[in-house]
Amino acid sequence: MLEQFSTFLPFILIIAVFYFLMIRPENKRKKQLTQMRNEVSVGDRIITIGGVIGIVVSAKEDSLVIETGADRVRVEIMRWAISTKTAQVVEEQK
Repeated sequence: MLEQFSTFLPFILIIAVFYFLMIRPENKRKKQLTQMRNEVSVGDRIITIGGVIGIVVSAKEDSLVIETGADRVRVEIMRWAISTKTAQVVEEQK
């Protein structure tokens, strides 16, 4: 019995190390990314996966409308396409 356990012990240790060094941190990062994407609201400055930088002007359940550049082009994107939320922008009303 002890001999069989000692044979499988290295495999069990490798699986445990693999879980704690690879799988668990990746799941934590995915959870934080999903939370960040769900918390994006109007006025937030975001960067998409494709590198487009814009300010959120409208938010729906699974999509956003962002304004890009000085010419105020509006683009509709999906929430899953958000890479980073940089800061909230406060615009003065004219």
